Amino acid sequence: MCRARAAALTASVLVCLAACRAGPNYHPPAPPQGANAPLVSLNAALETSAAPPDAWWRLYDDPRLDRLVQEALLKNRDLAVADANLAAARAVLAAVHAERYPSTEAIAGGVYGRDPTTDEILEIGGHRPETLWVLEDAFQTAYEVDLFGHIHRAIEEARASADSVAAARDVTRVVIAAETAQAYAAVCALGEELNVARHSLDVVSHAWQITAQRFDAGAGSEFDVERTQAEVSQVQAAIPQLTGARRVALFELAALLGRTPGDAPRDLDACVTPPRLTALIPVGDGRMLIRRRPDVRQAERRLAAATAQIGVATAELYPAIRLSGFYGGAASQVPALTTNVGLMWGLGPSISWTFPNQAGPRARVRQAKASQAAALATFDSVVITALKETEQALTSYSASLDRRQALADAQQRLHRSFDIAQAEYAAGALSTLDLLTTEQSLVALDAAVASSDAELAQDQIMVFKTLGGGWQASQ
Repeated sequence: MCRARAAALTASVLVCLAACRAGPNYHPPAPPQGANAPLVSLNAALETSAAPPDAWWRLYDDPRLDRLVQEALLKNRDLAVADANLAAARAVLAAVHAERYPSTEAIAGGVYGRDPTTDEILEIGGHRPETLWVLEDAFQTAYEVDLFGHIHRAIEEARASADSVAAARDVTRVVIAAETAQAYAAVCALGEELNVARHSLDVVSHAWQITAQRFDAGAGSEFDVERTQAEVSQVQAAIPQLTGARRVALFELAALLGRTPGDAPRDLDACVTPPRLTALIPVGDGRMLIRRRPDVRQAERRLAAATAQIGVATAELYPAIRLSGFYGGAASQVPALTTNVGLMWGLGPSISWTFPNQAGPRARVRQAKASQAAALATFDSVVITALKETEQALTSYSASLDRRQALADAQQRLHRSFDIAQAEYAAGALSTLDLLTTEQSLVALDAAVASSDAELAQDQIMVFKTLGGGWQASQ
């Protein structure tokens, strides 16, 4: 019965102490109205409301892409910085958490000389002042009674701040995974565009040779020869630009992998097809998006830290109560340190209070409350931005896919038209100008289709980036 009463009394005391904690208790904010609804730009023919996987790049079933992303997540230098920042934040949390326990300090030392206090003591005892050793050893301890929750709120703030740094690290993981996939897709897509440009160069070069042969045989004009030669030069001019852009993309990929430009992955030279996803893209809904996006979690954790800071600032309005004690000795000789003559000890409470002038602490409370209001508005803004970016990415992807399909249809018809034009030209039923016009349209359309493939790959990866996947494996 006595034990039960003691337990009940202890629980009551703890509840009362908890009730004394200054500042508001934190409650996660509700997202803006409509944020949990299904995504309005979801196209049932292209996407599904199923939850996307964390390692979304594996949906492409491309071992080379998977290997590159894994290397980037392991060796990227920006991620190394983010990991170091997280370690520092966790160290700060450990330091703040240690304030819940008594602080201790051991002191041992000696001073040879004279000081007014020692001289006065000697004179009171009837001795002449003298130069001597003053030895001291002591153990001191202090404990802050967290009656108003100053330490508790400080720990809450440090923990929320560490969580926000962890979320920032996860944001970096999302960006690195997406940018690595985009750089890889750019290298492969530019390889495709280079192949198309070289094929187009073969086509126009062949047409120029035929035109030149006809002119030599007296069946054409010098104007036709010069015009076809100009088309050859124009198509040829695109090749150096595409080659340079591909090297730029390779260097970008090398940096993401934590490599120097000279160590860029050369095995990608053979890649001439950008990654394609044939299945429906799993995108989830607004509720899943908010839960998955690490930048939303980062904003929520910053709001939690700002709320805890109100408690830290409010606790400064009340007295700080400390229990302190010390035990040790002071003497002029080492043996006397342990005797009753040299013994010193003390134990007692102390109270410090900024009163009655509390203008400074109250101003800090107002500042903390304003910071919390800003953090809440930032949270709403981040949620709205996340939804906006996802809707924009889905819309751009759908438009790019429609454009790619229309270009493919036009390409198929134009290739057939060009075959007919070549046959009619060989039979003398079509002029050189008509054949050249058809040829120019074909070259431009082939280049547009290759460029559309590159744009489609980038837009598709951007959808996954806005969905916020790629960080869960680090938890």
